[in-house]
Amino acid sequence: MAMALALARCHLLAQVLSADGMMTEDERSLLEQSMHDAGLSDEERDLVRHFEGADGAAATLRAEPEAARQALLDQLVEAALADGKLTPNETAIVKQLASALGLD
Repeated sequence: MAMALALARCHLLAQVLSADGMMTEDERSLLEQSMHDAGLSDEERDLVRHFEGADGAAATLRAEPEAARQALLDQLVEAALADGKLTPNETAIVKQLASALGLD
């Protein structure tokens, strides 16, 4: 069964927010709010919080129209900038996800 798009998006968001090795309170709040907005179940939220099953997330989203993938990438960049700076790790993960989403 393919991963739900909302779950896949939250997985990618969690990867970006944790790219610098830790999540600040603000980043955690952003993730929780995003999961809430996406309507994720408690079980799905736990998967995202523990980075379980995140591997298929980009592949799931790759089938989306280009505009949707670009919008998602823009959101991920915004999330990476949420703490006011873009670290080398965050830049690297955003580039990696852009590539995984077919948006080189």
